[in-house]
Amino acid sequence: MVPNSLRAAVIAAAMASAACSGSIAGTTADTPAATAAQTQIAPAPGRYAAALPDFASLAEHYGPAVVNVTIVGKRQNVSDVPNGMSPNDPFFEFFRRFGQQPRNAPPPMGEGSGFIVSADGYIMTNAHVVADADEVTVKTTDRREYPAKVVGVDEASDVAVIKIEAKNLPTVRLGDPSKLRPGEWVVAIGSPFGFENSVTAGIVSATSRAMPGGNYTPFIQTDVAVNPGNSGGPLFNLNGEVVGINSQIYSRTGGYMGVSFAIPIDVASGVKDQLIKSGHVTRSRIGVSIQEVTAQLAESFGLDRPHGALVGSVEDDSPGAKGGVKAGDVILKVDGDTVETSSQVPLLIAGKKPGSSVSLEVWRNGSSRQLTVHPVEIQEKSERVASNDGQPGDETSKLGLAVRPLTQQEKRQAETDGDLLIEDVDGPAAVAGVRPGDIILGVNGAKVKSMDELRAAAKKRNGKVVALLIERDNAQIFVPVRVG
Repeated sequence: MVPNSLRAAVIAAAMASAACSGSIAGTTADTPAATAAQTQIAPAPGRYAAALPDFASLAEHYGPAVVNVTIVGKRQNVSDVPNGMSPNDPFFEFFRRFGQQPRNAPPPMGEGSGFIVSADGYIMTNAHVVADADEVTVKTTDRREYPAKVVGVDEASDVAVIKIEAKNLPTVRLGDPSKLRPGEWVVAIGSPFGFENSVTAGIVSATSRAMPGGNYTPFIQTDVAVNPGNSGGPLFNLNGEVVGINSQIYSRTGGYMGVSFAIPIDVASGVKDQLIKSGHVTRSRIGVSIQEVTAQLAESFGLDRPHGALVGSVEDDSPGAKGGVKAGDVILKVDGDTVETSSQVPLLIAGKKPGSSVSLEVWRNGSSRQLTVHPVEIQEKSERVASNDGQPGDETSKLGLAVRPLTQQEKRQAETDGDLLIEDVDGPAAVAGVRPGDIILGVNGAKVKSMDELRAAAKKRNGKVVALLIERDNAQIFVPVRVG
């Protein structure tokens, strides 16, 4: 026997179920009561489905323009010197001389993603995907494979351009990342863990996100699932336009944890154009260090709110110093572009043409004023003008030096007339005793002031010896480097 209370509950549930299905005993679906119940309980068919984006059509249409990029890295010699043993250890020389001969390790392998931007085979990817590659292979969705040439790599922005020999290839469309809004749907297509043309979706978490070491990239932050192998692949908006290049993840495990970062495509496209045109990227600087303006700093400087970039120091004889910028100034605008965070300033200045006139609005002593600066080109951190694996006939490639220009401030601190600092050595230069930190003054009796002069002087030699005049510990010495 069913208790009355349970029977009442069963009856009520039955009535509710019948109401949802459109009829109860003595009541038709056309009655006001039934219509109201149906409206409240059952949403209109397709209501939620219509609100979801059509990822399938996007992937079908633009997926063929996304490629898998595999690389074979440079083969490394494995030494028999125990790992971690210092050259100063008394047994280091024993292991180096009397251990087994160095053996060739298998070349490192890697892979990433990319996307075709021109029908004749130009492809964009990440610099860290192809930077150390000896061989690059591109695989398309129809399983064709092409050998690829690295056109150029820009490590500062983590953008690279590679090229395959093909025609009539499918291409992507480029969008405007400045129109992205937090909460907007975006889609990534790539090869995570080698699973080609995998599609993942999520939303934009933030725009113009500053990252350590990313001075020239205001990253797009998303929660799209990005994993190893996605690097270099495109980030699409729902219009099917590429708005970014998937580049980094934040992870404590090495895998996806809900935070991924993409390079805005407008930044990447500017880099691409320079790499295709000249093989390198030109950026500008004004010689100031900056920091974020906190609420406390804004109050102390009399700003109405925290914004702008606070100048911490100004290099002597730099464009900033010559233009009147002082420590304690707050940069509010660069050529009319408002500066909200300090991370915007390096990007804005970097994009200016060296020598051009750039207007700065700065906040000083409670009021704003206009200054004009003329940026100079940023010299690359170091350029390997000589390595022991150069092409035959390239004399400079046989020295084994990584060299960069000294800044004016470094020259003053070192009290030197030299202009080129040796950052790394290998091959013949290392055998000859050249050291990192040496300053090059001349080659074969000729003074050198630039990378081009160094290359030219290294070619003009008698026999197989190049005489480097270097400065070390405030003394000048000649070091003969024998070229093989």
